[in-house]
Amino acid sequence: MANTNRSVEASSVSAPKVPVWSAGDWPLADASARPAPAAERRIAFEPVTATDLDAVCEVEKSAYTHPWTHKHFADSLASGYPAVMLLGEALPGEAVHPRRADGRVLLGYLVAMPGVDEVHLLNITVAPAHQRQGWARFMLDALALWSRSQGAQWLWLEVRASNAPARALYEGYGFQQVGMRRGYYPASHFQREDAVVMSLNLVALANGGSAA
Repeated sequence: MANTNRSVEASSVSAPKVPVWSAGDWPLADASARPAPAAERRIAFEPVTATDLDAVCEVEKSAYTHPWTHKHFADSLASGYPAVMLLGEALPGEAVHPRRADGRVLLGYLVAMPGVDEVHLLNITVAPAHQRQGWARFMLDALALWSRSQGAQWLWLEVRASNAPARALYEGYGFQQVGMRRGYYPASHFQREDAVVMSLNLVALANGGSAA
């Protein structure tokens, strides 16, 4: 699952502060709503803290050719942006990497930036070992629910134009392409890649709109 690679420094201007999130702020679906391969894995959302950044960055580097740096994540935390990890219990015989002191598995994480009547998704990542198991959609569900609880009407993101799997996920969830940012992302050989700008109407989604 690709991150948006949005520049934190460039996007932090005029962003409002939000309360510090605790684990209880995040909705946790019942077992029947979880991805089928992991229905029996106990999971929880927990806020990312400074002590988690090494593990988060290790996953980030394994997932992308142009990952966020430690500074990107640290700047997000310093700005008060919501940043949460999806943690799961280790299943029998499962290798936990990166290793955590509590023995749990880092399945994924997301970073968002609240605005006026909207939330901007800056980074959503599923650890490579746990991709294609439904966790990205699960985190989108949680983010959409939380965003609506904060009064947001829109959810925004950017995604690499070449990232067909991520674009298909977002489109299937109900996001609409609303624009392009030319040369937005770094690419190989000192080139730049366009970003597709997408938005999701949270009000329509809450009223039964598409999130299929």
